[in-house]
Amino acid sequence: MVCSKCGLPEELCVCEVLAKEAQKIKISVIPTRFRKHMTVVSGIDATKINVKELLTKLKSKLACGGTWKNNMMELQGDHRERVKELLIKEGFPKDLIEMR
Repeated sequence: MVCSKCGLPEELCVCEVLAKEAQKIKISVIPTRFRKHMTVVSGIDATKINVKELLTKLKSKLACGGTWKNNMMELQGDHRERVKELLIKEGFPKDLIEMR
């Protein structure tokens, strides 16, 4: 199969790699009920990056639950540092990831 965007075979496609380099990601923690915390990752463009696959990887590495809502990734617990490390390993640039 051939990618419709770049014209390369799907195994050589670089569209998602280029899209990762242009993302301005914000990682923050918000309090929820019963003194629990939720890590929120925003700024990822769902039209260019497979967020379902990325969310599945993060949830398995962090051993937590999570969902994709309102163009934000919500992960149960305070995982700011670990999420940043994992996003960098996935190919997102370190200088465009902001932590609050």
